[in-house]
This record gives sequence, structure tokens and C-alpha cells, in this order.
Amino acid sequence: MKILHTSDWHIGRTFHGTDLLADQAAALAAIADLTKMHAIDVVVVPGDIYDRAVPSADAVLVCNRGLEAIRAAGAVIVATSGNHDSPARLGAGAAFASAGGLHLMTRVSEVGTPVIVSDEFGPVAFYGIPYLEPETTRIELDIPAARSHTEVLDAAMARVNADLQERRADATSVRSVVLAHAFVVGGEATGSERSISVGGIETVPASSFDGVDYVALGHLHSPQTLSTGVRYSGSPLPYSFGERSHNKAVWIVELAAEGLATVDRVDLPVVRGLSRIEGTVEELLADERFADAEHHYVSAVLTDPVRPVDAMRSLQRRFPYAVHLEWNRPAQDSDARYRDRVRGRTDTEIMASFVTDMRSAPTNSETALLERALASVRRYEVAADTASGQYELFGKSA
Repeated sequence: MKILHTSDWHIGRTFHGTDLLADQAAALAAIADLTKMHAIDVVVVPGDIYDRAVPSADAVLVCNRGLEAIRAAGAVIVATSGNHDSPARLGAGAAFASAGGLHLMTRVSEVGTPVIVSDEFGPVAFYGIPYLEPETTRIELDIPAARSHTEVLDAAMARVNADLQERRADATSVRSVVLAHAFVVGGEATGSERSISVGGIETVPASSFDGVDYVALGHLHSPQTLSTGVRYSGSPLPYSFGERSHNKAVWIVELAAEGLATVDRVDLPVVRGLSRIEGTVEELLADERFADAEHHYVSAVLTDPVRPVDAMRSLQRRFPYAVHLEWNRPAQDSDARYRDRVRGRTDTEIMASFVTDMRSAPTNSETALLERALASVRRYEVAADTASGQYELFGKSA
């Protein structure tokens, strides 16, 4: 049996405010193409299918079309809910959908009830463990005192193993695949994942999954191998500039008669690259070094000595997918002490320098305004000193 492992689609997510639905549709189409090319029997998706509990109508449309394309490519689909999904909404109509080959396993109470898919060697049991928030799932898992992610996951896996042992008592060749949405010890976060910790430790040990042929994990956004049979596929698209060096991928898993046979990584096509560029606005708009970034999502670091006005609009003339901007003003005399920098300068010059640092050099009229303000302060100081002197004089005479 051939299984394609993908996860963390986050359909409906935006990237620095930019709509990603077209990119996500392209990524799902690529997964459907791989499903057909490699004659995949089952596609597993362990959670975070949507980016929010109540996805938009357009996000639902993109997701449904992706699922339809994968199913039309010949694969059964088994999916669970993640911490971004609403289990109730994602699982609505699950019984009806399963008749068409889409199995949505979102109920905690059913973690020990697998989807069975058979091949020439016999049955394969697919167990779906949705994201388990300890506070909201401990009662349903009959462990009311539990507080940690490890405790609730171990309780879920106890149900999985109990069902698996019972099935193997009747047919010893039953193989098993677990889908789980969790942060397993040894995994590395990319920075675009939402924390699943609420006042406790969010990680769980990989040993919780012992005894299963393959564990398809979701939650972390880069492809990772924790052991031969325990892996993250990562997300099909990068969702932060920290992922710009990642090669997004899926795992193609083959089960033989005795269990896990091979696991191969297949990289996904890049829908749109990510670039981080740095320089002055003039350099970024003219330098050919940045030509490759013209069709990428761009994060620009500006090094102009004065903060440019309307810089994003200017940059988007060359980089239409520029989505993030920051100004990193070059250091000026960073080692000089303040008193050394102002020695020998008048108060008016110091004030003008401050305005220049914060914005740009003051105009003549602004300089005149600064001088009037300074003169006003001086008059106030003279008046205050005079009043203080009179107070002291009268105090002594008394």
C-alpha cells in the first residue's frame, strides 16, 4: 500500500495580509498530481486543514476542490483536525463524506475506531488522533486529573493499542498508521506555528507512539524525521520568511506485508519564492542583484539614512509581491558618547540634529520655530531664577 503524508494546509491563511488562496489551490493541485503519478492508495492529512475555526466561503471552496482532485486521482483520504480547525465544523457530514472516500476523524471519542483500508496483504488500520487540548479532552478520555499533553495523548494511544491488539488477535497481519496533531519531542518549530501550550509543556515524547507501523504527524511546518516511522511532512507552502530556505515536501510511505517498507521524500514545486533583500530604496529599485526577487514575496530591510516616505509603494513598482518592510537606520558614531557629539554645538544645532535623526533636516521656517521655542524657554528660566532670588532675599530679611 502506498500512502502520501501531507499536513498543515492552513487553507485561508494570509501572508503579511496577502491572500494565499491561489497559491494554496496550486499546492493542492500539485499534491493531486503526485497522487496520480505515484499511484497513491491513501492520502493522510493530520490536521490544520483550515487556518481558522470558521473558514471563509472561498477557503472552503479551495479546500473542497483540492480534496476532490485528490480523490479523483484515485486515493482514499483520511484527515484529522488540528489546533487551528474546528473539529465540529470540519467533521460535519463526516459519515456522509466517508461513503465517498473522505474520512474526517475529528471526534476524540472515536480515536480507537480506525478506518480500514485493505490491500493484497490484508487490512491497514488508520487511527486519527485530532489535536488534544488537555483541559477540554481529559473528561472525554476518562482521565479527569490529567493536565498535560502527554497524559491525554497517552490515553488516546491506549485506546488505539487496545483496538489494534484486539484486531491482531483475529488477523495477525493488521498493519497500523496513526495520524496525530502534536508537538513531539525532537521536532523543530519554524516560527509560523501557533503555540499549543496553555500554561504547561506542549511537547510529547515520540515513545508514546511505540508499536505503530507509521506515525503521520502534523503541527510543525518543515519536513522532519524523528525516527524511521515517525515523521512530520510540514506545510505545502512557507508561512513565514523564516521558512524561505525550506524545501516543502510530502512523504510517500509504502507498507509491505510485514509493515513499513520504505519512506521517500518528494519535494513539492515552489509556487512563489520568498526573498529578504536589504539596501537603500534607490539600490533596491536599480540593482540587478535583486532581479530574482521580482516575482517573490519580498521582505525588504531599508538602510537609507533617513526614513523614506511611502517606501512600500515605491518598492512595489519593481517587487509587486513586497509584503513586509522595516527600516534599519545605519549606525552613526555609535561608539561616541553623547557629550562628545554635542561638544561645541549650540542648543539650536543640537535640536536641529535631533529633528534630522528622527525625520529629515528642518526647513528654515522650522529652524526659526525651534529658535523661538528655545528663546521662550530661556525667558522662562530667567523669570524663574528672578523669582527664586526674591524669595531667598525676603526669607533672609525675615
